[in-house]
Amino acid sequence: MPYLEHEGDVAILHLDDAEHTDSSDPENRFHPEWMARFHALLDEVEAEPGPRAVVTVGAGKFYSTGADLNWVAEHPGEVDTYLSEIQRLFARMLVSPLPTVAALQGHTFGAGAFLALTHDRAVMRDDRGYFCFPGITIGTSYAPGTVALAAARLPPRTVHEALATGRRYRGPEALDRGLIDEIAPADGVLPAAVEYAKNVAHTRGPVLADIKRQLHHEVVAQLSTPVAGYNHRKPSSGG
Repeated sequence: MPYLEHEGDVAILHLDDAEHTDSSDPENRFHPEWMARFHALLDEVEAEPGPRAVVTVGAGKFYSTGADLNWVAEHPGEVDTYLSEIQRLFARMLVSPLPTVAALQGHTFGAGAFLALTHDRAVMRDDRGYFCFPGITIGTSYAPGTVALAAARLPPRTVHEALATGRRYRGPEALDRGLIDEIAPADGVLPAAVEYAKNVAHTRGPVLADIKRQLHHEVVAQLSTPVAGYNHRKPSSGG
């Protein structure tokens, strides 16, 4: 399950406590309990006074591979609610009053890739790991809010290629296409994300949240609209 560490004004939100729990998921998939824990940690950080920024990071080979399809298969009647909750998490991150940075140290797929797009900045490993929206390759589409999110955050030709082909991007390619903002060596991804976050931690607050809401009000409206019609379809790992 996710947990927090602090480095000065930066809260590092680890997507999985692989070293300290027997129930860890190395791929950091969006299980309902995982999302509840993520929200709880954001609540905790937002309640802290003073300058503050958030960096999210995975561990080992994975940042996140997206939706928990095993859970979905076991709860076919709850798919719409599940996807709506994923979109709610995306909306919250997109207009967070905290500066946010994604440290993509490993594979970033589906809902994990959409989560990365909700951050103000993303740093990716330069040599290994893929950034990918795999829906087309597994025969599934995406919930409307997530498509709107990608369209708002990515260059038009990039979002078309990424969603319509399911291409896997290495760090340098992802940087070139505008999917991320920076690449770094494996051992430099988290430090680079934290360093950037430290420099913008002073911007946290209602003004930052208001700017983000004005920039993304249409996307947030779509992400906040409950998903309907997916209960009898195989959902994409993109949410």
